[in-house]
Amino acid sequence: MSDTDVVVHADPDLLAAACAARLITAVLDAQAQRGTASVVLTGGGTGIAVLEQVRQSPARDAIDWSRVDLYWGDERFLAADDDERNEKQARQALLDHVPVDPARVHPMAPADGPFGDDPEAAAADYARVLAEAAGPGREVPAFDVLLLGLGGEGHTASIFPDSPAVHEQERSVVAVHDSPKPPPTRISLTLPAIRQAVEVWLVTTGEAKAEAVALALAGADEVRLPVAGARGSLRTRWLLDRAAAPRR
Repeated sequence: MSDTDVVVHADPDLLAAACAARLITAVLDAQAQRGTASVVLTGGGTGIAVLEQVRQSPARDAIDWSRVDLYWGDERFLAADDDERNEKQARQALLDHVPVDPARVHPMAPADGPFGDDPEAAAADYARVLAEAAGPGREVPAFDVLLLGLGGEGHTASIFPDSPAVHEQERSVVAVHDSPKPPPTRISLTLPAIRQAVEVWLVTTGEAKAEAVALALAGADEVRLPVAGARGSLRTRWLLDRAAAPRR
């Protein structure tokens, strides 16, 4: 069982800035230990705000960006230039402003990419990318930090309550159809893949998330509340603003 930390900040701006500082430190620590670092990015307002804060931090230049591997936990299966793509938002917020190695940035395929309008093929290809990066005997890398948000009904990545994705135990990446949150078609890591990360950081804000946070921390069933099954192999860190924090 991994350790669980809960850190509460006064408001969304402070949360984003503090999470960015933690992320920079985590990347620097990983590079000091092994020379490289791997991070799984998330979308949403808070996830992108964290990347913007990394961009604005003077400490970002301490990172060797050419030795950071970047992945995504889920993606909206849309055209590459669609403003709703997590990849596009991440590039605008941070990746276009730092000297990343393009070969080490691993986005999920768009709907107008090499697999056309076939999310199943795109998901299978991303599983291949992860397995190749993981090396022999593993299907998924041991990511240093995997960032996630969550919805008020308890979804995380694009794993929704009592959906086929939450029941998946074999595949590391799946296509999601008929998502209750638009757009309906997505690609997502599964919970078994998420749990390969050394640290999972669940970053969220707002009173609408407080009940889901409280239920997850209390050990809710992951089928009904998928975020309850998102945890790191070493540490699960909840980074919250005051409104999202469980009431004491």
